[in-house]
Amino acid sequence: MLITSGISPTSFFLEKIICRYFICNYAKIKRTNTFLLREKIMKLIIGLGNPGKQYENTRHNVGFHVIDYLADKWNAPLNQTKFNGMYATIHRPEGKVMLLKPLTYMNLSGECVRPMMDYFDIDVEDILVIYDDLDLETGKLRLRGKGSAGGHNGIKSLIQHLGTQQFNRIRVGVNRPPAGMKVADYVLSNFTKEDAPIVKEAVEKSADAVEMFLNKPFLEVMNKFNGA
Repeated sequence: MLITSGISPTSFFLEKIICRYFICNYAKIKRTNTFLLREKIMKLIIGLGNPGKQYENTRHNVGFHVIDYLADKWNAPLNQTKFNGMYATIHRPEGKVMLLKPLTYMNLSGECVRPMMDYFDIDVEDILVIYDDLDLETGKLRLRGKGSAGGHNGIKSLIQHLGTQQFNRIRVGVNRPPAGMKVADYVLSNFTKEDAPIVKEAVEKSADAVEMFLNKPFLEVMNKFNGA
């Protein structure tokens, strides 16, 4: 038997086995390394709304308002996109946090959120969803750790794609439409001048609740901010 360069038959055989293993499992090894290098997201904060200038100041976009407020406060512009969502990742003292605005339009929000959670390996208990609520007085907050969609199509989409109703949420009151006005027309209309300062305060309180959620159990956050 011819042995070259002083390599023993055993070493040569082992090298062939190792090379074959890496060739056959290259894709799996690459995926694993990519996952390990991708730092774990501690919390995902999601604001619901509709993309586009015409919807910017509407009642239905109050979730977007909270995300924009936090992005500005944390000096973290939402300049990254993935799965039809606009997001920013922030390294805070509590850990790595992601701010997300789905750009799917409200009724399809889950089509953005679910793949984002899968890609970044985010657990459902680590998300917080912020959205408008017709059943609350304008500016009032209601925090819940679970619940039905309550007629809100964005939440309906999330429940459908996440396969559960058990996720944290902040509901921001926008009140009911006046008599004779359709709900769709109402939520897609702008806040009144009288409502503007009330909504501004609600956005700031929602942001405070988000910051508390980063290092406290959500039950504590609920106890502090419910009815605020």
